[in-house]
Amino acid sequence: MKLSHLSETLIGSEIVKLGGEIRERIRQGETIYNFTVGDFDPKIPLIYALYRAICDKGDKVIYAVPSWNNNHYTHFVGGEHVIVEAHPEDNFMPTADNLRPHLEGAVLLSLCSPQNPTGTTFRRDDLKAICDLVVQENERRGAQEKKLYVLFDQMYWQLTYGDIEHYDPVSLHPGMRPYTIFVDAVSKVFAGTGVRVGWSMGPSVILNKMKAILSHVGAWAPMAEQKAVAKFLVQFDAIERFLAHFKKELEERLRRIYEGLILLRSEGLPVDAVAPEAAIYLTIKIDAVGRTTADGTFLQDQSAVTSYILKEAKLAVVPFYAFGAPRNTPWYRLSVGTCHKEEIDEMLGKLRAALRGLRAAG
Repeated sequence: MKLSHLSETLIGSEIVKLGGEIRERIRQGETIYNFTVGDFDPKIPLIYALYRAICDKGDKVIYAVPSWNNNHYTHFVGGEHVIVEAHPEDNFMPTADNLRPHLEGAVLLSLCSPQNPTGTTFRRDDLKAICDLVVQENERRGAQEKKLYVLFDQMYWQLTYGDIEHYDPVSLHPGMRPYTIFVDAVSKVFAGTGVRVGWSMGPSVILNKMKAILSHVGAWAPMAEQKAVAKFLVQFDAIERFLAHFKKELEERLRRIYEGLILLRSEGLPVDAVAPEAAIYLTIKIDAVGRTTADGTFLQDQSAVTSYILKEAKLAVVPFYAFGAPRNTPWYRLSVGTCHKEEIDEMLGKLRAALRGLRAAG
């Protein structure tokens, strides 16, 4: 069926395809580990409205990859994609040096910390350096020029682990206040993905336009949910108790899987991982392109590796190319959103067996 160019080119359709394959395997009785492929989010209307409020067709939008859905929003508004590829040595977070060459003429810089899909965060000095660049760029622009605004998605800011601290642009640099729009929500930090309540903070001139746009889109959270969440969020003691338990459980899962993957790496298997810092995600690497399976199948690309891992290790992970990264990247998002602690050792054992079943080229 021929549809619009937009619907045919959405990278998110790759997640839908993966989800369909996983659901079919579950229907047939297979156990699939760590399956959290996708759900819809209360911050989606906010981000959409923000893009619409700021961006005209042809405007430059800067975002790093991998990142969550910035490619789609830029596509929706007809913006010019300015894509900055983040690297493992920077924990897949953009840096001031990465961004500096692209700021001139841009109207929106999209940042997220803690980051979906990587589970990593900005360090204080790194985010401060980016803020300095944004303020300098806006001071350079004339009174009639559109400013460079920053979308700061901090959906997972309460889910940090160990000595990791969350930082935001306005706290680090008060000069960012006129240019920063925050988005946040309750669904992930309280494991309430069915509660579709999110919010935004920022300059009133931007927020008023966002409200007007959303009033026509019809994307407001139901009034009953809004009032219930407002009452819930002032129950500080209960929230503190919940988060202490929730974070402990999440961190244990993330660290056990991370340590297991590092053990597999020490055994010479083609995997790696970035130490978990925040959110519910672990960045993992499965570098098996060019290897041959036990039945003689040649893994010619990363898509073949993804299918092999799902089939043989029963492990559902989302490739970073679903988040705008190049299709040949060997990096993945592993979510512990549905992970049972009792299954971790079994999952790692099946992954070990699947990787040992591969033959290197030559």
